[in-house]
Amino acid sequence: MADKIKIGIIICDRYRDCAGGKCFRSLKNREGAFKRYADQEVEIVGYTSCGGCPGGNVEYAPAEMKKNGVDVIHFATGLIVGYPPCPYLEYFRMFIKQKYGIDVVAGTHPIPQNYYITHSQLGTWNKPEWQELIAPTLTNETIRKAYD
Repeated sequence: MADKIKIGIIICDRYRDCAGGKCFRSLKNREGAFKRYADQEVEIVGYTSCGGCPGGNVEYAPAEMKKNGVDVIHFATGLIVGYPPCPYLEYFRMFIKQKYGIDVVAGTHPIPQNYYITHSQLGTWNKPEWQELIAPTLTNETIRKAYD
C-alpha cells in the first residue's frame, strides 16, 4: 500500500445524529467516493456536521481537521441526496480549498437506489455540474440497492 491518506468527513446537519454506518462501510469496502483509495491505507481524522444552514461549522471544522493532518475532506453523500441537496455544496468546496488548501470530494458512500430514483424523477442532477458531483458516488444499481 502507498502512503496513508487522512480523511475528514463533514455531514449535513439534518443527519447530525447519523452514526456514519454507510460512510464507514463504504470506506471499508472502498465503494462510492472511497473507491479512489483502493490501494491506500486510510485514517479518519475528523467527523462532524456542517453546523446547519448555512454551514457555520464549515468555517471552523477544516482547521481542526488540518491540525490532525487531513489530506482530503469528503462531504457525506447526505449533502448530495438530501431533499433538497445542499445549496452551498460548491461554495463550501471552494471555501475550504481557498482558505485551508485542502482538497474536497463530494460524497462518501454510494447513492442509495431509492434516492437515485427519486432525484432522477425530480431532475435534480440533470445539470452537468451535478453529473460531475455525483459521479464518485453513483456506482451501479446493485451497489446502490445495498445502500438503501
